[in-house]
Amino acid sequence: MKPERLKTSSGCLFCLGPESVTCPGAELCRSAGSVEMEEVLSKPRFHLDLWLAFTLQNWILDVGRPVVTLVLPADWTPLNRPGAAEYLHILYNISTPLILLKMLERSPRTLPRTAVRLGVITVVMGTSLHLVADSITRRLMLIGYQLHLSVRENPVLKNLNPSSLVDMSCGYSFSCRYVPLFLVLFLFFSGCFSHRKQEEKTPAAAWMLLIPNAAYYWYLITEGQTFILFIFTFFAMMATVMHKRRRGMVPDGNGLLTLYSFSAALVLVAVWVAWLWSDGVLRKKHSGLIYVPQPRCVYTLYLQQNNHT
Repeated sequence: MKPERLKTSSGCLFCLGPESVTCPGAELCRSAGSVEMEEVLSKPRFHLDLWLAFTLQNWILDVGRPVVTLVLPADWTPLNRPGAAEYLHILYNISTPLILLKMLERSPRTLPRTAVRLGVITVVMGTSLHLVADSITRRLMLIGYQLHLSVRENPVLKNLNPSSLVDMSCGYSFSCRYVPLFLVLFLFFSGCFSHRKQEEKTPAAAWMLLIPNAAYYWYLITEGQTFILFIFTFFAMMATVMHKRRRGMVPDGNGLLTLYSFSAALVLVAVWVAWLWSDGVLRKKHSGLIYVPQPRCVYTLYLQQNNHT
């Protein structure tokens, strides 16, 4: 006995008859069912749960760390134990790889398993090094280390013996942890396209998440000093948009949120750099070709000194 075939989505019963009997509307029903299934499968979906988790963990666990370090009194936690910022950093080390893996699961374009595992290992390693450097920086600040000055210009380290230890950078920015992040964002964005016929308006939730996401990318560029990595990712996204448009594809809600957030972040960075363009102290701190001042340096240079005064 041959197995019965399933019904089409239109509800036709021709598939339940014997194989020798054919329904006059079989071809029409098959085509209607396949078109309907294709529309259901290819309909763009806004991943609100993923974006909410991504935004909350970035602002609470990543941006919240330097805020807690600068705002909370130092005597709340003993120096021989982890502080509030360290605990937030530990949670960030756990949540970030999970969210990046979830993004790769939602994207139709994924890396090989070996590349994914190496990327997760790189993120964990970079955030762990970042945790150690942040802990050292926090304790140095308690004895007078000034973030807006270079390592050699800091009064705390001028009398350090041997003097060769001064050449060891006390910076906390490890760009290796940002490479997998921007790579996953680009892979996720490259799969967020739909046909022009299915083009929809940007969801209201995407507009609500635009400002916090753009501000977080601004934080990554300025505090993390990732301008070059960010701009290359943004150019790759724009090239993907132009390539997809030639094939009749446009960004869906997820792609528009990512693209608009990156664009708004660049505007925020331009305003930030223009505001501090003529600052001589910060110019010495960031003496490279690309001048992007760090927010914590601005805080310790102006706001923190004013508070002490």
